[in-house]
Amino acid sequence: MEQQALVIALVGVLGIGAQWIAWRTGWPAIVLMLVAGFLAGPVLNLFDPEAAFGPMLGPMISIGVALILFEGGLSLDLRELRHAGDGVWRLFLFGIPLGWFFGAWGLHFAGLVWPVAVLFAGILVVTGPTVVMPLLRQASVQPRPAAILKWEAIVNDPAGALCAVAAYEYFRLSANGATLFEVVPPMIVAAVLAAALGYAAAWVIAYLFPRGMVPEYLKVPVLLTMVIAVFVAANLIEHEAGLVSVTVMGVALANMNVQSLRSIHPFKQNIAVLLVSGIFILLSASLNFEELRYLEWRIGLFLLGLLFIIRPATVLIALLGSSVPWRERLFLAWIAPRGIVLVAISGLFALRLADLGYADGNILIGLSFAVVVATIVSSGFTVNLVARLLGVKGTTRPGLLIVGATPWTIALARQMNELKTPVMIVDSSWQRLAPVRQQGLPFYHGEILNEATEHNLDLTPFQVLVAATENEAYNALVCNEFAYEIGRDAVYQLGEASENDDYRALPESLRGRALFQSGFGVEDVGQLKREGWVFRRTRLSDQFDFNDAQQKLPEANQMLLLLRPDGTMRFFSHAVQPQPRAGDTIISFSPPQPKTPEEVAAKKAAKRGGKAQTA
Repeated sequence: MEQQALVIALVGVLGIGAQWIAWRTGWPAIVLMLVAGFLAGPVLNLFDPEAAFGPMLGPMISIGVALILFEGGLSLDLRELRHAGDGVWRLFLFGIPLGWFFGAWGLHFAGLVWPVAVLFAGILVVTGPTVVMPLLRQASVQPRPAAILKWEAIVNDPAGALCAVAAYEYFRLSANGATLFEVVPPMIVAAVLAAALGYAAAWVIAYLFPRGMVPEYLKVPVLLTMVIAVFVAANLIEHEAGLVSVTVMGVALANMNVQSLRSIHPFKQNIAVLLVSGIFILLSASLNFEELRYLEWRIGLFLLGLLFIIRPATVLIALLGSSVPWRERLFLAWIAPRGIVLVAISGLFALRLADLGYADGNILIGLSFAVVVATIVSSGFTVNLVARLLGVKGTTRPGLLIVGATPWTIALARQMNELKTPVMIVDSSWQRLAPVRQQGLPFYHGEILNEATEHNLDLTPFQVLVAATENEAYNALVCNEFAYEIGRDAVYQLGEASENDDYRALPESLRGRALFQSGFGVEDVGQLKREGWVFRRTRLSDQFDFNDAQQKLPEANQMLLLLRPDGTMRFFSHAVQPQPRAGDTIISFSPPQPKTPEEVAAKKAAKRGGKAQTA
C-alpha cells in the first residue's frame, strides 16, 4: 500500500511538473512527460507501474481513457463546428477512411501483422487539440486553417477511438472462427446500444441538472460517477463498447445546451489535465528496452511515410473540390501532431491485443510514442517556417479585447489601433457602438457572456481583456468569467479592489485587476474624459528613459500600460508595476497640457488670417 501511494505521488509530481515546465518554457508538454516517465521507469528504475498496481493497471488506464474521451466529447459543440466551413467535414467524412487505409498499408509494410496494423492505423487518424492549439498560438495562423486544424483535432479524437474499437471487436470475434456475417451485425447492434446508452445518460443529466434535482456541490461527483457507470455498463454489452458510450455521452451533452454544465467546465478541464499527466507518465514508465528494439529501420521508414506521404495524400485527396485554397491545403497536409489520446488508446489496446495472442501488440506503446515525438518535432519546429512560406500567418501581436463602448474605451482602442495592436470592442448596444463604427474600429455586437458569442467570436488573438462598461458589478462578472480562459493576471477593470474586511464592496477574488495605480473608477475616467483628458504615448530609448518620460508628462498624468516592441502589454496597477526599458511605448491618461504663449499667439494669428481671407 505504501509503495503504491509513493508511486501515485511520484507520478503526480512528474506529470504536473512537466506540465508546469512546458508552461514556463513553451516546450511541448507531451514530450516533457515522455522524457520524465522514461527516465523514471526504464532508465532509473524508480518505479514499475505493472509491479506497483498489478491487475489494477489495466482498469485504471481504461477508466482514465474513458474520462478523457468524455471530456473531449464535451468540447465538440456542433454549432461552432458549422463556422469552420466544409474543410472539417471533408476531413472527417473522407480523411478518416483514407488515413485509416493508407496507414494500415504503411504499418503492414513496416512489419506489423494485419490485425495490429489495421487497429493502430485507426488510432492514427487522431491528431489532438492539446498539441494542435499550442502550435497554432505559437505560429499565429490565419483564422480559417487554424479553425480547420482545431476542429479536425476535436472531431478526430473520438473518431480514432471508435475506429480502434471497431477493429478490435472484429479481430477479437474473428479470432474465434466467426465469419464476416457473424461478426459485423452483432458489432453494429452493440455499437447502437452503446451509443443509445450514452445518449440516454446525457439526457438524464440534461433533465436533472437544470431543474435543481441535483445540488450544486454534487453535480461534478454525479457526472463523473455517471460516466464511469455508463462506461462499465456498455462494456458488459460488448468489449470496449464503453468508449463509444462515453464519447456519445460527451458529444450529446455538449449540444443539449445544459446551462448547469458551464460551472463545472473548469473542474472537468482540471480532471483532464490530471488524467492526461498520470496516464502519460504511467505508459512511458512502463516501456522497456526490449520492446523498443522492435522499432527498427522499417518503423523509421513508416514515420517518414506518415509525414511525407500518408498525411499529405489524405488531406489533399479529401479536400479535392473544396473551397479551401491550395496554400492552406498544403499547410493542413503538413501539420498533424499526435497527442495523449493516441498514446492512451494505444496503451489500452496493447494490453487487449496481447491477450488475443498478437505479439506485435506489445510494441504499440513504443510505436505510439515514436509517432508522437516524430509528429510534434516535425510540426513544432517547422510550423512558423511553413506558415510563412505558404502565406497563412496571421498577426503575431497579442490583441486587446475591450468590453463596453464608452468615450474612454473608444479613445483607448483608437490609440492601440494606431500602434498596430489588434483590438476589438464588444458591446450589446448597437447605439453605443455607433461612434465605434464611425471611426472604423473593429467591434462585435453582442453580449460577451452569451454562449453564442463563444461560437461567433474567436478569442484566440486576444491575450488581455479590459472590462470598462458603466456597471462595475458587470465588469467584475465579465472578468471572473474569462479569468480561467485568458488568465486572472490578464483580465482588468476600472476601480480599485476593496479591502478584505469591507463587506460592502466586491471582493478582490471576484473581480479583475485594477487599472491605474490610483484606482480610477468608471465615473472617474468618464468625468476626466469630459474635462479634456487624453491618451498620450511616449516612446522610451537609451537616451530617453522612464524617469525622463515622467518629468515630461503632466504631474497628474496616470500611467496605464507599456507596450513592448513585440506587442506584449504590461499594465500599471496598484499591485503590479512593470519595468520599463528602452524600446517600450508608454500609454498614459493625461490632463490637457496648458498652451504656451507662443501656441496661443499662433492660434490667434491663424484665426485672424482666416477672417481676412473670408473678407
